[in-house]
Amino acid sequence: MKNTLKILGAFVLALVLFTSCSKDDDPANNDFFVGTYSGEISYKSGDKTIMDEDGKVTVSKVGDTYKFIFGSGIPDISGVTFEKKGDNTYISIGSGVTGITIDAHNLDMLVIKDGQTWTADCAR
Repeated sequence: MKNTLKILGAFVLALVLFTSCSKDDDPANNDFFVGTYSGEISYKSGDKTIMDEDGKVTVSKVGDTYKFIFGSGIPDISGVTFEKKGDNTYISIGSGVTGITIDAHNLDMLVIKDGQTWTADCAR
């Protein structure tokens, strides 16, 4: 009986480890680039220009889209979707918000939308 329980326990443990370490685990599903990035950020709209060499951008996930929350009084960008490009690098796609490249360590942005321009050259 003890041997049967040991074998059953080892089997259950192996099954748990196998399913939790799946190679099909997409990093985008883990939100590996959600967090705060620091670096140079800027915003321009008409006569208004904001530049911050020590700025911050916080990336959050809302459903299937992402939101970029800027510091320094810069308006946020929301509703961004991404497509995987290479190993764990993602580029923004869709209408309206393109020009964002992000991975777990870097955020590069040049977004031009409705007469407004956002830029970011940040890392974490």
